[in-house]
Amino acid sequence: MSITVNGLDELTKLAGADLGTGEWIEVTQDHIDTFADATDDHQWIHTDPERAAQGPFGAPIAHGYLTLSLFIPLFTQLLDVRGVTTKVNYGLDKVRFPAPVKAGSRIRLAARLTSVEDVPGGVQITVDGTIEVDGGTKPAAVVRSLSRFYV
Repeated sequence: MSITVNGLDELTKLAGADLGTGEWIEVTQDHIDTFADATDDHQWIHTDPERAAQGPFGAPIAHGYLTLSLFIPLFTQLLDVRGVTTKVNYGLDKVRFPAPVKAGSRIRLAARLTSVEDVPGGVQITVDGTIEVDGGTKPAAVVRSLSRFYV
């Protein structure tokens, strides 16, 4: 369930808050193949299901950067910031990929709004997120993300 805030003052009051856990989404082989086409990264461990079945993970796996790219749509399940004119992905302070995401797996995001800091014209938020794999013992990704919201 999404938390909705109206404006920077309400967003600032959420500093330190647990944003909860989002819904599961499936990472399909089609997602993986489309990402491979977009990035020109067609390594067999991602795009050749027959060969990948014989590889170290027993199935094709999503590119780590595909998993990372899903952070924003997963995050928007958790927090809706209204009353701003611009939302900008400002970057990442830390990213790790502890476990692979096999084709057909489901993932979701659990996140905490670690901090909210003033920047000229708006605020910058830091979010610590964990992308979980359904049934997995380790997360697919651990992310410290920076975003800016401007009025």
